[in-house]
Amino acid sequence: MEQKIKQDNRIGENIRRIRKLRKLGQTDLVRMLQIEGCDMTRECLVKIERCTQHILSSQLRAIKKALNTTYDALIDGADE
Repeated sequence: MEQKIKQDNRIGENIRRIRKLRKLGQTDLVRMLQIEGCDMTRECLVKIERCTQHILSSQLRAIKKALNTTYDALIDGADE
């Protein structure tokens, strides 16, 4: 069973900030994730970015790779 990560560290807000820094729309990021085999919809990404849905560890790993960033930046908001 895959672990869900509770968003008490504002992971969703950090994902959104980094995605916008990369000049990617939500649909663009979802498309990149799906190509890499991460089954995610735009609606799911919206909920994650709004911190209303827990993120799966596999989703966090795929987002890290797609945005070419670090776990520190995603979890703690560390500077790029």
